[in-house]
Amino acid sequence: MTAPIRWLQDEIADRMLQKLDIVKLDVKNILVVPDFPGDHLNALTKRFPRAIIHSIAEEGVSQSQLWRKKAFSNLRALFNTNSSGSIAQYLSSGKFDLPDNSVDLVFSDLLLQDLADPKHFLSESWRILREGGLIVFSYLGPDTAKELRSLASAPFRLKNLRSPWDMHDMGDALMAERFSDPVMDMEYLTLDYEKPELLVADIEAMNLGVVVDASSLDPSLLPQKLTLEVVYGHAWALGKHLSKAQNNLAYIDLNQIGRKTR
Repeated sequence: MTAPIRWLQDEIADRMLQKLDIVKLDVKNILVVPDFPGDHLNALTKRFPRAIIHSIAEEGVSQSQLWRKKAFSNLRALFNTNSSGSIAQYLSSGKFDLPDNSVDLVFSDLLLQDLADPKHFLSESWRILREGGLIVFSYLGPDTAKELRSLASAPFRLKNLRSPWDMHDMGDALMAERFSDPVMDMEYLTLDYEKPELLVADIEAMNLGVVVDASSLDPSLLPQKLTLEVVYGHAWALGKHLSKAQNNLAYIDLNQIGRKTR
């Protein structure tokens, strides 16, 4: 995502927070990935006033931009936020710059569709979540921009979503990574456009395509709307102290075996 589509990130983040209304969670540390200069920071600090927010900055967003946004929106957010690097650093290392069992909530807004391996992201989230912690995420599903697939020609080169997983695929992946009680749901959003230039700008901002010939932009060839399949999910990190089963056998560490007393 880039700045032209910031309103969409804010809208989806707000819907994610509404879904959290029914969840009771004692939060001391939050990881926001990707973090961007949006309204979600103010909402998170109001909902979890004592929590420290660990911020992994979105590509193209500097820490100074985040700092200014926090300073203007909520001073508590300014003093209760730690930088944990950038998306580029995460993609390079494959690791969050956080220790094991260090956060209670992972909050990820519209990221997973741009990752080659979402399972690795889930594994890293499991690593840093404390026992009883929660992962909350949203991403663009495989039906996103379905209007563009029937175009015979266009002034841009379309790109497939790197991770075209539907919500059932993601639910299975959560279970495979040992998360408990995954809840998945989905909704379609329709964006209507009066100008083709705005449509093409959003296609680029959402990493759905790249303009290759702006001079050939013919409004009659382009759709006037764009469908987004937005998938939401959350799951719990439970049983972290239990050993992982392999080949249908559960291996139990000796220190997990209690001695029976009279």
